[in-house]
Amino acid sequence: MEKQSRNSEATPFPILQGTLPFDRSHLPTEVLAGLTFACLAIPEVMGYTKIAGTPVITGLYTILIPMALFALFGSSRHLVVGADSATAAITASALAGMAVSGSSEYLALASLLALMAALLLIGARIIGLGFLADFLSRTVLVGFLTGVGIQVAIGEIPGLLGLMASGHGTLAKLNDVFLNITHINWPTVLVSAAVLGVVIGCTRLSHKIPGPLIAIVGVILCSWAFSLDSVGITLLGAVPGGLPSISIPDVQWNWPLFKQLLPTALSIFIVILAQSAATSRAYAARYDEKFSENTDLIGLGLANFGAAFTGTFVVNGSPTKTEMVASAGGRSQLAQLTTVAIVLLVIVFLTKPLAYLPTAALSAIVFLIGLKLIDLRGLATIYRQARSEFWVAAATAAVVVLVGVEQGIIFAMALSLVDHTRRGYRPKNSVIVKSETGGWHSKGLAAPNQFEPGLVIYRFSHGMYYANVQRLTDEVTSIAQDPDNKPEWFCIDASAIDEVDFTAGYTLCSMAKFLDDNGIRLVFSLVEPDVKAELNRFGVTDLVGETAFFETGSSLLDAFHMRQNAP
Repeated sequence: MEKQSRNSEATPFPILQGTLPFDRSHLPTEVLAGLTFACLAIPEVMGYTKIAGTPVITGLYTILIPMALFALFGSSRHLVVGADSATAAITASALAGMAVSGSSEYLALASLLALMAALLLIGARIIGLGFLADFLSRTVLVGFLTGVGIQVAIGEIPGLLGLMASGHGTLAKLNDVFLNITHINWPTVLVSAAVLGVVIGCTRLSHKIPGPLIAIVGVILCSWAFSLDSVGITLLGAVPGGLPSISIPDVQWNWPLFKQLLPTALSIFIVILAQSAATSRAYAARYDEKFSENTDLIGLGLANFGAAFTGTFVVNGSPTKTEMVASAGGRSQLAQLTTVAIVLLVIVFLTKPLAYLPTAALSAIVFLIGLKLIDLRGLATIYRQARSEFWVAAATAAVVVLVGVEQGIIFAMALSLVDHTRRGYRPKNSVIVKSETGGWHSKGLAAPNQFEPGLVIYRFSHGMYYANVQRLTDEVTSIAQDPDNKPEWFCIDASAIDEVDFTAGYTLCSMAKFLDDNGIRLVFSLVEPDVKAELNRFGVTDLVGETAFFETGSSLLDAFHMRQNAP
């Protein structure tokens, strides 16, 4: 996120970019959007705590200080920052063997991860590492989130059935369900089914109906009225109310702990970069608005500082939450600030009824969250349009499900880098020849491959670097040594070359000598100034001479036609 996108001049310490300028006539719509979002988000973030393994109240805390900080210091008018299933799953995966889920030690470690993510985000803004967001392609992101969705949904099956699952990992939990299938608690199943039915039914009627909130309120009332715990249904129990205390995560501050958590923090950092940047860009483009990716980095960093110091877990820019607010009519961060105010009232006055909430109801909410992340339509589109990339997405999803979320994000980044390297390693080079009408067009390297008798115009379609120079050497040598079509001039069309590294420069020098030994002159056309400077630095220009560079195709042809007078 280093470069600015559609950005105006940034102030030294920008504030309220996501709110100002504000249209007073739109105030009622913004407030209503914030109220609607609160109704949808409150049960959802409570569900995220089951994924993250933290107390229920921490889900509400993610909407309090963190969301307010981004609303004040971020630049996007639409991006909603709060608890997210992907980063919650990464947190749980990393901390599973370090502390007991839900314990104070576990929560302190989760807050420490938020603090580390915040430092990485601020550091990315300072030293310009925002480009790392681009190393999660759309393909691997679809696969990654699908894998997270499968893992989250399967992980809630024991809770839906009223079973205890002691195993860690997707396969272990499925095995626990299979071994304990005879111990299903049927009253719990009825509660789960009722919640699922209400949420799905409301969604089909209208996405604006807060189905999760209706289901949660309804099941709490039933639990209170009919004492559901008396039939073996597990209830949430007392939920502490009140504002979060401001404190530093209570952990042993030492290097071994930081070293152990650093890979997880980096994974979280990359997911935040990728999801938040993509969402901000999409909504700024939709509404033709300006935003600063650099300012958003600061806002995301401050939001995670807020999470760390208020005893909750990592927050992230959420595409689903952003769409919730946008579809409700929200057009600025004022809607999110309204949500913050509503959640504040809930935390202070309305946490006692949560004690009657069946844990199966939360499992049902989280199960649906997981299902929404499984992007079968996106996978099908990738399969139809880019078969090789589909297998990349499928492999990413498989690693997340079978190995772990943290390993999945690292695998996804590695696959993206491999895919990028593969494209640069095997560029689709061509030669420029005359068409039947006398124009110019490109074709494969096979003969006939001369533009005019004696002249080859070879177009290299990628930056020249150490991984693809062998391909360059092989193709140039093959064309130059063709006994039936030996050229006099070999022109490299450099219009697609944006850089030449040291290895490529050395190779071009060797190639110039090889061609010269075979009576062939090496020349260049359409060389960018930066690339020309690199050729100068590596000694290529000294070998071929300044007269070997042509700014246009016509000047190349004129010089070739007068070659008998050329030096």
